[in-house]
Amino acid sequence: MGCKILAIEYVYPDLKLTNKDLAMRFPDYDFEKFEKKVGIKHRYILRENETALGLAVNACEKLFGRYNRDSVDYLLYCTQSPEYVLPTTACVLQDKIGLRKDIGALDFNLGCSGYTYGISLAKGLINSGQAVNVLLVTAESYSKHINSMDRSNLSLFGDAATATLITLDKDEGIGEFKFGTDGSGYDKLIVKNGSTKHRYDTAAPLKSYGTNNHYTDNDLYMDGPEIFNFTGDVIPKFTEDVLLLNELERSDVSQFIFHQANAFMLKFMRNKLKINEERFYISLNNGGNTVSNTIPIALKDYTENKIQDGPEKILLMGFGVGLSWCGGLIYINSKL
Repeated sequence: MGCKILAIEYVYPDLKLTNKDLAMRFPDYDFEKFEKKVGIKHRYILRENETALGLAVNACEKLFGRYNRDSVDYLLYCTQSPEYVLPTTACVLQDKIGLRKDIGALDFNLGCSGYTYGISLAKGLINSGQAVNVLLVTAESYSKHINSMDRSNLSLFGDAATATLITLDKDEGIGEFKFGTDGSGYDKLIVKNGSTKHRYDTAAPLKSYGTNNHYTDNDLYMDGPEIFNFTGDVIPKFTEDVLLLNELERSDVSQFIFHQANAFMLKFMRNKLKINEERFYISLNNGGNTVSNTIPIALKDYTENKIQDGPEKILLMGFGVGLSWCGGLIYINSKL
């Protein structure tokens, strides 16, 4: 017996932030050049009174339009936008979407590698006999963490949520996954204030980075060049390791779906790996970088629009904040 991804649904907030909107706020920046290079046309952001949990509820309810919520045995909730410091938001989500009370539920705080981690965790729960159906939810609201004067991060990140149902199956639809961690780079993508080490500071001074980007330690900070260097140095070789672990050549893989960070970075890695465009999925013009949501959104869109007849081997690769990375193989036979 094995397990497989049965279904994916995703949602965005209803408030769209376009490059034209941002150009009005930052008139000295060329957003046409940005769109061509980075691949993002618009992103969606939550309103002041909305949270990532609300998006998670909506994604789950969309999924439950097709599948029975009472079948869920375990809830995995990946977010870096929790409702509270405590309790775990997964417990709150269990109640809000009406799941059974005899299930497991936990949060895990990972960003861009979170979805691939979650698939592997779900596989472990199912293959060890602890669950039959695992609901993997990702939900992020980075817009809440970004300073209104931080043009770079406002341009890149958007909010979203996804719900994935992973189930026991007679065949193994989830291959081997591999992991990587380098905590020495913890401060390359960070919200420094707001937890136990550094409390939220109402008088936090304004800082600058890059070209006219501003933030405080209460806000999200990303060292873009260092994140790019880490990705370029680590992920192509790590992708080869994942292929080796699954006893595959690059030519055996139908589609490579990486974390949709930005088109420039993805094209750089595609060229480094020598993979042709048709087998390397890039689609972030609608939504931008939605952190842990980008891979399930891309996977859903790919299976809806491009999947061929018969089973396909798809390599998933997540990487980012932590520093953390994780990749593995899945087998897909139909639309999700």
